[in-house]
Amino acid sequence: MNDLANSPSSQDLTDWDRDHHLHPWGSVDGWRNDEYMRVNTADGIYVWDDQGQKYIDGPGGMWCVQIGYGRQEMADAIAKQAMEMPYASPWAFTTSPAAVLAKKIADMTPGDLNTVHFTTGGSTAVDTALRAVQFLNNRLGRPKKKIIIAREKGYHGSTYLASTVTGKERFKTKFDNADIVRFLPDVNPYHRPKGMSVEAWCDAKVADLENLIAEVGPDRIGAFIAEPILCSGGVIVPPKGYHKRTLDICRKHDILYISDEVVTGFGRLGHWFASEEVYDIVPDMITCAKGLTSGYLPLGACIISDALMERMQDVDGDDVFYNGYTYSGHPVSCAAALKNIEIMEREDILGHVRRVTPHFQERLHQIGEKFDIVGDVRGEGLLGCIECRPDLERETYDAHLQFGQKLDDACEKMGLLLRPFGNMAVFSPPLVISMEEIDTMFDIMEEGLRQISDEYNA
Repeated sequence: MNDLANSPSSQDLTDWDRDHHLHPWGSVDGWRNDEYMRVNTADGIYVWDDQGQKYIDGPGGMWCVQIGYGRQEMADAIAKQAMEMPYASPWAFTTSPAAVLAKKIADMTPGDLNTVHFTTGGSTAVDTALRAVQFLNNRLGRPKKKIIIAREKGYHGSTYLASTVTGKERFKTKFDNADIVRFLPDVNPYHRPKGMSVEAWCDAKVADLENLIAEVGPDRIGAFIAEPILCSGGVIVPPKGYHKRTLDICRKHDILYISDEVVTGFGRLGHWFASEEVYDIVPDMITCAKGLTSGYLPLGACIISDALMERMQDVDGDDVFYNGYTYSGHPVSCAAALKNIEIMEREDILGHVRRVTPHFQERLHQIGEKFDIVGDVRGEGLLGCIECRPDLERETYDAHLQFGQKLDDACEKMGLLLRPFGNMAVFSPPLVISMEEIDTMFDIMEEGLRQISDEYNA
């Protein structure tokens, strides 16, 4: 084996990754047999593998590469901060990047959400929000008001509390979860009963929340956590008016509302945050990460309203919020976020998203009209999902995974990376994608569907 000080061969890298690197969601009985694509370089919306093959990054990394790859000024800003002040303990110090970014985020958020608690990513941002719920109710002498309402097919992260409120079927794992969550049924309009209007479906989904509150008791429910769009669940867009109506119900029962904008924040729908601009709600807390740095460095934040902070303060007793991380407000990550925001403002990337969104959504929905194998097409902004209905003898998760892998393989050969979720393919490309690149991306998707349609619908 080559010494690490020398340049390893391609086979060395493959072997070392396979033998020693347990990737997220790795199968413990077979992970050493997996061989991941090794990506070496990237620029704009494209990545290149170790063989020099070029691909459009359809998922935008992991819903996060807003400004695109290869930004020299991002690298320069990161390097400059790393030389000036690479780290400072958030327990004892602050830094200029952290202070400036906190003010910048407070100016972007709706209403009175002005307090920023920096975290390491989306999962820890959600954990922070849920711990704030516990902290508040303990301070107010309401120790039983701790249950969190979440939604089936929602995804909120991998840390303990965040995974507990994640409602995806495959997350019923061998891990133990806290008994603090109650899930609302699926809100996906695609799954409404035949003959039911979308408006009636919305009424039913709002009634689900009202009924659950009545069943559990508002005195036991601390918060409702909801993604504006259930992204990892398959880009599920709840019916129009759902968000505002559920927020009003939470206000009526003194239930905090947490808007998980880890994906929808920082431009994905053409605004810094989607809560108010798109869905007309001002939550008690917003969580964000991903697009905050465009994936160049890890960083997350939980943003808390002034009203909630005042409720926490106006009580006697131990007032220390015992929550924080070694890398909270990390100066290099904050510098990256500030440069990311500067680029987005200077290049009017939010305006660009709003301008190209109609074409993106038109091309996305045209696919549903061209292929019988497509059951539903949905999306908003630069988010989209194509949900297929392959004519399988057994509609199982494993069968859907096999279908998704075949579609992924077909598109990959033509230069498009997908993120298949079983029978669904989701899109969240870098926000800098052009009209022409949108066409190329969906042209490849159409050809991929054409290649495998005959096999499944013979």
